[in-house]
Amino acid sequence: MGLLDRLRRKKLEERPKKMQKTTVTDLEKLCEDDKETYEALQKAMYLDPRKIGMSSAEAAKKAKEFEKQGSTLKTKLWYEAAGKLAVYEGNVSKVKEYFGKCAKLPPNSDYLILKNPEKAVEKAQEYYQRYLIQKGD
Repeated sequence: MGLLDRLRRKKLEERPKKMQKTTVTDLEKLCEDDKETYEALQKAMYLDPRKIGMSSAEAAKKAKEFEKQGSTLKTKLWYEAAGKLAVYEGNVSKVKEYFGKCAKLPPNSDYLILKNPEKAVEKAQEYYQRYLIQKGD
């Protein structure tokens, strides 16, 4: 079976790049003129936050509880969730606050959304208006 797998892989690699399928997401289509914003949103938003079932304030409250307990990893995860939900809510100041707190917690991460949160939130809102309404509930 290993020999057959190698032959199949070789055929795929020989295929010209144009013939290989690449899928473009709705977010990529929306941000095709702005790669920086796309990269920021790729890691800083939920594509369908309605499935989360909580608000950014509730997620931030959980983050504060874990912060008091001294659990930095859980604190960071919940602030990140709060930031992503704030993107959905369109609240730029909360996006800055929550992702700002994430950036200060170890393990250190670079949050590209903090470079231009206004533009990122604007694009995210455009995405939500266009694609979540189409999908319906």
